[in-house]
Amino acid sequence: MRDPVKVLFVCMGNICRSPTAHAVFQKRLEEQGLAGRVVVDSCGTGSWHIGKQPDPRAMEAGLRRGYDLSSLRARQIQASDIEQFDYVLTMDRDNQQIVANLTSDNATTRPELFLRYAIHHQEDEVPDPYYGDGDGFELVLDLIEDACDGLIKDIRENRL
Repeated sequence: MRDPVKVLFVCMGNICRSPTAHAVFQKRLEEQGLAGRVVVDSCGTGSWHIGKQPDPRAMEAGLRRGYDLSSLRARQIQASDIEQFDYVLTMDRDNQQIVANLTSDNATTRPELFLRYAIHHQEDEVPDPYYGDGDGFELVLDLIEDACDGLIKDIRENRL
């Protein structure tokens, strides 16, 4: 049996977008019987929320759709993460650039925008809902659910 595929979701503070992607993707994997074959984690490029739970608005929006984010805790990305994960998926270009700056020249994994896996949405970036109202968290979920389905398709076709 192959080693598990490792997926890392990255945003700025690891309290809104990346933990939402983490929880959605984990549940989708469980529903499709892939939980043991794919390892999921999330982190942020910034350090100010380390150890904290996701934003309460993200947790509430997730729960309304059946996703539990409550066990997740924010952590900051380390250069070693890039070497350990098969997919390093950023929520936006700013964070992609920050992660790219941590990536060594000989790394086999390169950070990429998560929404490149979206099937139905055309957006390139998952907008940061932190400073907006509750509707932003719903849009984030719509985009993430779509991209998670595309990512699972890609993993099935190319990694498993």
